[in-house]
Amino acid sequence: MTTAKSGDTVRVHYAGRLTDGREFDSSTGRDPLEFTIGGRSLIPAFEDAVIGLASGEAANVTIASDDAYGPHRPEAVQTLERTAIPAEIELAVGNILQASGPDGQQMMLTVVELSDESVTLDANHPLAGEDLTFDIELVEIV
Repeated sequence: MTTAKSGDTVRVHYAGRLTDGREFDSSTGRDPLEFTIGGRSLIPAFEDAVIGLASGEAANVTIASDDAYGPHRPEAVQTLERTAIPAEIELAVGNILQASGPDGQQMMLTVVELSDESVTLDANHPLAGEDLTFDIELVEIV
C-alpha cells in the first residue's frame, strides 16, 4: 500500500478546531484540499501529519500555537485616531483592512475596537496564540 511522503501532491479532507471545540475551518461540502507535502504552502506540522498515511486513512493532530501561527503579539495591536483611516473605508469591529507595511509587504488588519475618536487594529493572524487540532483524511495521492 502506497503511503504519502515528502514531495507527493495529495488531496485531503480536514476539519480544524480550537481547544474549546469550536470549528474554525473545514473542507466539508467542498473539494478536498490539494497541496504538495514539503511545499510549505500550509502549516508545516499539518503537512507532516499526512506523511505515512495511505488513501482513506485519517489522522488527528494538535499543533501548538508556536508551530501554527505563532504567539499573539501585543505590539501588533495599535490604536489610531479615527481620522487616520480614509473616510471611504467602512469601519466595524471584525472588519479586515489591508495595508502596506514599512517594507511594502501587504498585511491584514482586523478592527478589534472602535469609538468615535479612535480605531484599534490587530495585525496578528486571527489564529495567533491558538493551539489547533485537525482531523485529516487522506483522500488520494495524486
